[in-house]
Amino acid sequence: MTAPPPPAPAHRVPAAAPGGRAPAPAGSGAVGGGGDGPRFGYGTNGFANHRLADALAVLADLGYQGVALTLDHDHLDPFAPGLARRVAAVARRLAALGLAVVVETGARYLLDPWHKHAPTLLHDDPTRRIEFLRRAVRIGADLGAEVVSLWSGVRPETVPPATAWDRLVAGCATVLDAAEAAGTTLGFEPEPGMLVEDIAGWRRLRGALGDPARFGITLDVGHCRCLEPRPVPDCVREVGAYLVNVQIDDMRRGVHEHLEFGAGEIDFPPVLRALDDAGYRGLVAVELPRHSHAAPAVAARSLDFLRAATKEAARRER
Repeated sequence: MTAPPPPAPAHRVPAAAPGGRAPAPAGSGAVGGGGDGPRFGYGTNGFANHRLADALAVLADLGYQGVALTLDHDHLDPFAPGLARRVAAVARRLAALGLAVVVETGARYLLDPWHKHAPTLLHDDPTRRIEFLRRAVRIGADLGAEVVSLWSGVRPETVPPATAWDRLVAGCATVLDAAEAAGTTLGFEPEPGMLVEDIAGWRRLRGALGDPARFGITLDVGHCRCLEPRPVPDCVREVGAYLVNVQIDDMRRGVHEHLEFGAGEIDFPPVLRALDDAGYRGLVAVELPRHSHAAPAVAARSLDFLRAATKEAARRER
């Protein structure tokens, strides 16, 4: 038996402004300006071998300001018993540690133990996926999450492209209805190899949904280097008005592999400059889902790198 939905939250973060920008939190500031600079977070999918409470404590101790929380069997399972109680406990833990949160929905085998990411919104029966995303929206609202992120999935070989597209639009519309009712912002992530894999695909999808204000973009910086035709900073500026969630990692052209900073081809100070130019004040969360074996060390190195890149961005600006 699945857990009942959690009760309506007593408090929520302000909704994203029209155009998709998240509200500026206290203490945010420009790169090289008078504020604190970007708010860096870390994805819990890179702490898969840690208890969630321990992962949050490590990240807070390192100096991160937020987390990208992937709902999964080991980190706030949305289908396990006692969901409302567990969500409330995580909310208290986040508040005690001073961590902001976005909710990610990229768990690999949460819905099907045999098939990665299945079912998606593109499958013949997307019921389980839609229920998962609805629960993610409710959980996000109760946690005070700034964004709930989702993606399209890979088109099954047996599903024609036009059918897959129609299913995606219909599924996103259903989830969007839940998000609007909950006062939650959605960030849709273009993912290499999926039906919507680039910014152009995201724009097409948003248009098909009627350009809703609560349907922004989750931009993975590495994905831009992997397959977008324009330089990464230009990609950031292109979608700046709709940017509600940022994942950051290094990557190489044409290879979808999330790398530690410095192991790929991205020059990060211009990327951070572009985020500031776009007026983005949401979390910039490290996305290294295959590095759980050395999570604390990788997280420490990542934050050191990003802080140095922030200083370098300010130096170049001067």
